[in-house]
Amino acid sequence: MLRIYEGRLRARAASILLSLEGRLDRIMQGWLLLAGLACAARIATSPIRGPLDAGTIGPYLLLIVAPFASMVLALRWFAEGDRLPQPATRLARIGRWNNLELNAARQHPLYGANGIMVSLLIGMLINVPVRAAEYLAAMPALTGKVPAWLSTLNLLMTMDVVVFTSLYTVAFVAALRRVPLFPRLLAAIWISDLAMQIVTAEIVAGTPGLPTKVAGALHALLEGNVKKVLISAALWLPYLLLSRRVNVTYRHRVPA
Repeated sequence: MLRIYEGRLRARAASILLSLEGRLDRIMQGWLLLAGLACAARIATSPIRGPLDAGTIGPYLLLIVAPFASMVLALRWFAEGDRLPQPATRLARIGRWNNLELNAARQHPLYGANGIMVSLLIGMLINVPVRAAEYLAAMPALTGKVPAWLSTLNLLMTMDVVVFTSLYTVAFVAALRRVPLFPRLLAAIWISDLAMQIVTAEIVAGTPGLPTKVAGALHALLEGNVKKVLISAALWLPYLLLSRRVNVTYRHRVPA
């Protein structure tokens, strides 16, 4: 009975993986449509009224275009996928492993971004609209003259959402295309994400005139972001280090 259940799970994961690979164009088109509508709605409902200018529209254009452009570029960068060279220095040293040639790795039953890896793929992809939605909910569209603290906060929050929606998109494509550097790329993104939350909190907290209510809300938002990154790392880092599928697919090695 357990084997039947496991077989169904593997088949379901394989089906989702094929769907992701075959619908990347639709995913990108859907992102442009939904993100564009969400940004337009945010501008229309902003409590800060004034004439629209480049400073108002620019952050939303970046939010819409950056993940799309990142996926297009990543699909080009990683067109060779697993043919890209293995890193010269191994960082994942836990366990004893035997290296495989690429063709031998491809023939291994565990080769590919299947199984539990599909959950990680979906998580990275979903992180993009979730992060964008949090940004749209937290930041009003700015027009005209605004307080220095609000301008600083808007700049940092826009930088955060644009950079990390783009990076998680690149990591998604790297995982999908079985790029050898994917595990350490994702780890580097987690570290950078944590650093960005801390830097944002420090800079904004030191900006004169920051209202107490805004400071409290910002602290809660950044703390939530830090917790999400830490939880993701705690859940997935052991898997990325020890999983036989990950080691076969991305590091081309099997247990000794």
